[in-house]
Amino acid sequence: MNKAELIDSMASGAGLSKADAKKALDAFIDSTTAALKSGDRVALVGFGSFSVSTRSARKGRNPQTGKEISIPAKKVVKFKAGAELSHGVK
Repeated sequence: MNKAELIDSMASGAGLSKADAKKALDAFIDSTTAALKSGDRVALVGFGSFSVSTRSARKGRNPQTGKEISIPAKKVVKFKAGAELSHGVK
């Protein structure tokens, strides 16, 4: 499912227009991004939680040349599925 299909599904499921569903989805994405940037965790009970983790610097290899390269540290977003989402997928 891509973003347009998700907007269509949200609109039909909530009885909204596609424009309102798009605004709601964009607002959710913006709010979640802002919270994660500030170091907060976003938890949606039953659905899951988003958090930011720091991946440490490490050594890697270029698969074409075999030459060792250094991979810098960076922040990554993690998602942990909630119980209801996990059980709903089974």
